[in-house]
Amino acid sequence: CGPILEAASGLSAGSDFFLGYSPERVNPGDREHRLDRIAKVVSGQTPEVAQRLAAIYREVAAEVFVAKSIRAAEAAKVIENAQRDVNIAFVNEVTRIFNCVGLSIHDVLDAARTKWNFLPFTPGLVGGHCIGVDPYYLADLAERVGIRPEIVLAGRRTNDAMGAHVAASIAERLAPGARVLVLGLTFKENVPDLRNSKVVDVVRGLAQRGHAVDVHDPLADAREAKAEYGIDLLAALDAATGYDAVVGVVPHRAYAALDGAALARMLKPGGLVADVKGMWRALALPAGLARWSL
Repeated sequence: CGPILEAASGLSAGSDFFLGYSPERVNPGDREHRLDRIAKVVSGQTPEVAQRLAAIYREVAAEVFVAKSIRAAEAAKVIENAQRDVNIAFVNEVTRIFNCVGLSIHDVLDAARTKWNFLPFTPGLVGGHCIGVDPYYLADLAERVGIRPEIVLAGRRTNDAMGAHVAASIAERLAPGARVLVLGLTFKENVPDLRNSKVVDVVRGLAQRGHAVDVHDPLADAREAKAEYGIDLLAALDAATGYDAVVGVVPHRAYAALDGAALARMLKPGGLVADVKGMWRALALPAGLARWSL
């Protein structure tokens, strides 16, 4: 931003004005890790600027950490998200391995979490405006300095492929031309944000295989869904019946609260309940319904 501000203003950064930076740490939908409960990283073009920013953020943040430089603070933001991306990619990869041998990743994770230093990541679709984007900044920097970022890009490839994997896994359990109801379109649960949602990959993957797909999301903006992805959202679930499969992709609270009878009302006899995030694992389904999960 410094050169852009200089060009527009005719002023010089570092003498006429000074730069400061604090990476975003907002986690949409998270009621626990709020600004008043987390550590905030700040940085400045000079130590004095950094301290002024630190004083401002101490008024609202639980803790303030002054980074060595703006570049160090920017790099911290990038690796925070890249690390999470790689960890999720590992779980997504082993999920696909275990699916091939008849193991539920959720059963495996239940056991593995009992070890004190196991990291409790879960499989799923990695979208949004941070985790699915920031690793590319790191990869670009690596390639510009002559380093091939193997782990970072492998994680991106794995996570970007999950939507197609979910669609293929569900489609192989359906008859040709099945009617499918996808529950959830936002990039994560309990938020209205549609940016870079990978649910779209599931919807398109099912449609490309000849299935008729309807999508519902109580939090997403219908106009935005149409403009960004060409998807017409169902206004309500009251009349949602006669489907061959119901696919729970985003575990909004409203979906997690559905019981077996509610799911059965949406399905034909013998229909499939596809539970991508495992939100209905403990749910007893009426007799005759099939179940699939990662």
